Amino acid sequence: MTGMTPAIRAAKLREDFPLLSSSQEQGPLIYLDSAATTLKPRCVIDAMVRYYTEYGGSVHRGIYRIAEQATAEYENTRREVASFIGAETTDSIIFTKGTTESINLVAYAWARNTLKPGDEILITEMEHHSNIVPWQMVAKSTGALIRYLPLNSDGTLDLNRSEQYFTPHTKLVAVIHQSNVLGTVNPVKEIVKLAHDAGAVILVDGAQRVPHHSVNVTDLGADFYVFSGHKMLGPTGVGVLYGNLEILDKMEPFHGGGDMIRTVSMNASTWNALPYKFEAGTPPIAQVIGLGAAVKYLSDIGLDRIAAYETQLTAYALKTLREIPDIEIYGDARERGAVISFNAGSVHPHDLSQLLDQDGIAVRAGHHCAQPIMTRLGISATTRASFYLYNTFEEIDLLGESIRKAITFMGG
Repeated sequence: MTGMTPAIRAAKLREDFPLLSSSQEQGPLIYLDSAATTLKPRCVIDAMVRYYTEYGGSVHRGIYRIAEQATAEYENTRREVASFIGAETTDSIIFTKGTTESINLVAYAWARNTLKPGDEILITEMEHHSNIVPWQMVAKSTGALIRYLPLNSDGTLDLNRSEQYFTPHTKLVAVIHQSNVLGTVNPVKEIVKLAHDAGAVILVDGAQRVPHHSVNVTDLGADFYVFSGHKMLGPTGVGVLYGNLEILDKMEPFHGGGDMIRTVSMNASTWNALPYKFEAGTPPIAQVIGLGAAVKYLSDIGLDRIAAYETQLTAYALKTLREIPDIEIYGDARERGAVISFNAGSVHPHDLSQLLDQDGIAVRAGHHCAQPIMTRLGISATTRASFYLYNTFEEIDLLGESIRKAITFMGG
């Protein structure tokens, strides 16, 4: 790859990721599945190890030194996350197990207690299952109806007839910020306005956007914004729910137990202040601390630099793949993230993924927890390559070569 100045030095950053230097049977690991989960830099791993080995007490309850240090580090991550996404207060930042639990928290604690028969939940045809199934469960239990915004042929949302979908019956809108299949970046700020003009509450699934691009939740104006730690260099088992304070304050708790209470008697209980009302039990302390290290790592590099570099990588990957005969790429939105889903002639995505793995290339194959998209495209599965700050142009060249070899091997 020549004639292009990378926005970041991926070759240098790769030294921070132990898995990229580990011994693999197939040779060096070419990891192109960051849309599923990202690799972890050493600073994240070290931060979690330090918690376990140096101050591994519980948070919020102890008045001894290591418990107070754990609480300080835990709450510092809340401040780091609030700043990272442009939240005005840490009270709006709730730690969960991940995007899926964040969505379910809203579904159980707000939607099930608010919606009634005849109300409408508006989702889109490109949602991840995590932003479909909870609302189907809500609809079944409340009598609300589910409607969806359809996809255009280029993988963008059809907003030309918005008045047909955003109506006085619309009470909740749930939309993905960036598609994990098509890479499409949705016009969330416009959708937020449409939702609010209709009098609806809106939740945005930012799992695929927050790791790659600057997000300011205050500017977007969404009532809820959710994302996961493991897709942004952090550990598994931790995620974030950002919420509108006025709405959060009126919501009932999602789980009952320690730390979410203010008082408990044998007859009744009262709830803690925000955000602790929604953080029952011992939280994922080490994971939260690891997330804090990931946020600092990304902030030090700069999301704008990461986004610029990924734009270059994606453009080069699209060019490389389009030069291969019989490749069909899905989604052609003008604004897209570093995700490419494709099929290679008659080679099944599962077969292609296995053959690429023999060359040390890790990609995703399947429906990517987005079966409605597959139905819309008239296919059962795709191969998906997704890129992040530690990938290189040379790896994309190797991906292209390996796909060509696989097609020839399979008689394509």
